[in-house]
Amino acid sequence: MTKIDAAIELCTEDEKKWPDFYNLFLNSHFFVPILHEKDVVVTEDGALPLLVEANDNTYLMLFDTIGRLTDWADEDTKYLGVTGHGITEMSSANIYWALNYGTKAQKFFEPEEIRWLKTIVRQAKEDSDEQSSAAGDSES
Repeated sequence: MTKIDAAIELCTEDEKKWPDFYNLFLNSHFFVPILHEKDVVVTEDGALPLLVEANDNTYLMLFDTIGRLTDWADEDTKYLGVTGHGITEMSSANIYWALNYGTKAQKFFEPEEIRWLKTIVRQAKEDSDEQSSAAGDSES
């Protein structure tokens, strides 16, 4: 059981634990399968995530271990490691996320939930920038 699994399990037992889960999610490292073609050099800036169409929705697949990713796909699947913050910042809010699909503790993120997370991350960055700016001003 991973920390993400344990957090999801706690949330199913106690709804008040969801903020702890989201904090853990944003600060954890995930593996995102990417599209890969032969003879194409993949860089973090140029990689396209593998999106899955199901039930009239588009899903970004996220896994908290490489083993889970390769269980879902295969050993040759290419992937990028990205933090939850990074996924939130880069992802379109019009798609769904599937976290650890096929496991007991899978979680699906709805677009509204993703938009909310984007707001949280944006606010945290703004607060951090303000604190950095204020610290720089006081040193002058």
